[in-house]
Amino acid sequence: MTFKRLTATVLASSALMLAACGSDDGSSSTESTTAAGATGTTAAAAASCPTEAPAADVAPQWTLDGTTGAVAVTGSTDTAVPKVTVTTPFSVDATQVQTLTEGDGALVPETAEVSVCYMGVNGRDGNVFDSSYETGSPVDFPLTGVIPGFQKAIAGQKVGSTVGVAMTSADGYATGQPAAGIEPGDTLIFAIKILSAQG
Repeated sequence: MTFKRLTATVLASSALMLAACGSDDGSSSTESTTAAGATGTTAAAAASCPTEAPAADVAPQWTLDGTTGAVAVTGSTDTAVPKVTVTTPFSVDATQVQTLTEGDGALVPETAEVSVCYMGVNGRDGNVFDSSYETGSPVDFPLTGVIPGFQKAIAGQKVGSTVGVAMTSADGYATGQPAAGIEPGDTLIFAIKILSAQG
């Protein structure tokens, strides 16, 4: 017996839409529309994203003074979610990408289909607006189907890397994304773990 269900999960200040499809063979997949602008799928048996909070004294791997404000980012580990601390309002006038930890896998092509764990934070208010770490489930999508700043952060990195990106509104959502609490002009910060890439 096959069934479909649609649920809306509120992640911090945004909504991540999940549609799960199951079958009688015990396998399942998740389709999600992310704040990164992608619709992708994830197999339930795939690698998971950690869900435990990072240690209170974890040191940032990347600090960036913006045009206004500042951000400090520590990538996820095998057991803990990333930590993103924002001095608000934070903004940049050019998208900045930082490799937090370099992986040992192949380079990710610009047109790859990737599987990632990620957390998105709004620079205007410091709120997490989207996070696959909340559910523990990575998301799979083609890089050609995401917002430009997300593609800039991942393409050219090695599989296994953790990456931080602070993106301009133009590379994110220039006109805003109300469902995620993103207003026109908001700078977005993502902490990303690249699990795999194909293509």
